[in-house]
Amino acid sequence: MKTIPTYDLSDISKHRFHVKKMDTRIRNTEDMLMDKGIHRDNHYIFTCMESGHVRMMVDFNTIEAQNSGIFCILPGQVHQGLLMKEVNGWFVAVKADLVPETVRSVFEESLEEIRPLAVDKSSVATINKAAALLHKSYTDEMLASKEGFLVVQSLLHAFIGMFAVLYSQENNSQAAYDSRSVQLVRAFRIMVRKEHKTMKSPSEYAEALTISRGYLTEVIREVTGQPAQHWIQQEILIEAKRLLAFTHLTVKEIAYVLGYNDHAYFSRLFSKLEGQSPSEFRNSNKSM
Repeated sequence: MKTIPTYDLSDISKHRFHVKKMDTRIRNTEDMLMDKGIHRDNHYIFTCMESGHVRMMVDFNTIEAQNSGIFCILPGQVHQGLLMKEVNGWFVAVKADLVPETVRSVFEESLEEIRPLAVDKSSVATINKAAALLHKSYTDEMLASKEGFLVVQSLLHAFIGMFAVLYSQENNSQAAYDSRSVQLVRAFRIMVRKEHKTMKSPSEYAEALTISRGYLTEVIREVTGQPAQHWIQQEILIEAKRLLAFTHLTVKEIAYVLGYNDHAYFSRLFSKLEGQSPSEFRNSNKSM
């Protein structure tokens, strides 16, 4: 395999989002998770479980959710369904451009890994009611008009906004910092995710953000506890690990994909960050 399969919402929906009921009575509920194998999506996935048991691999971590809870998968994360048993709830897939910036920031700039979140049954019931209303309005007739689309979009924003609120309450460590610092960290993290293959140094990001390198370094370290270079390298590292584990690309080819003409330098950097060489990591994480 030379690339990791990436699925696009256009394969199943022309509306840039998709709403589906997960029900033990629906035969193809399990197909949503189990049939794709190792892959990634170019959209968000928001799942609210009322009951059941799900286990998945997401970027080398095994995550598990049981009974009432929520979880989401971000665009680009490599994942695979491992178990889906007697699940009831809702599944919503959304293209990034339909997700409000305030919601995206909760997930994309989180300093913690996004893991399943256990929530009380009343919160799950509220989210499920919003999903049911969204699903009822999710018709070609409703979406055909500008006014109808705005109504459906508002319902969609309400549904995913509830996820953002619950995750924000779980991890509110950034609240103590002034808004300008937090906004800068968000802008930096978004830019790193988009540009890490071509921009490798804090100076390049500082220039793009029209601030000094010293100020960028100071703010990133103050808010996150880590220097700017750490976040650049971590983004490169996770993508390198994905390509090593889930494709047959050579180390030299992976280095080139990630923007390194000198594959020996890339190998040294990977070894320093991961504590083992690219070949050693591949051998210990064979998936094919």
